[in-house]
Amino acid sequence: MERKQIRVTDGPKAIGPYSSAIQAGETLYISGQLPVDVSSQIVGDSIGDQTKQAIDNLELTLQAAGLTLNDVVKTTVFLSDFNNFDKMNQIYAIYFTHPYPARSCFEVSRLPKDALVEIEAIAVAKVMPSFEPEPTNEDCEGRYCED
Repeated sequence: MERKQIRVTDGPKAIGPYSSAIQAGETLYISGQLPVDVSSQIVGDSIGDQTKQAIDNLELTLQAAGLTLNDVVKTTVFLSDFNNFDKMNQIYAIYFTHPYPARSCFEVSRLPKDALVEIEAIAVAKVMPSFEPEPTNEDCEGRYCED
């Protein structure tokens, strides 16, 4: 399977030796998005502001791959303080709608740049078609369905 690096030209750059996103087949793996601007500076002091910026950065990465937040199937949220869980959820629910992506959320001792939140995601480029079985002769009243 071919791997393709996704480059985000109008968003923050990776702050270490990693790709912002890698596409493998129809799946896009997005590295943790920090609440930083294009100059890699933290945006905002509150969990609300930082969650918004992290998701905005996630959205820029998705757009660079031709996807949207609706294509996200899984997120992982890292919080430096789990007391921020409820407020993070309030902002998260503005961006993601039902059916929500699967999600895990963890408290960690520290995040890069002392951020309050970091969000990574997995997105799928297209929805797999639903399986419909081939019709049988019984479905076609005893004649071949091609008739």
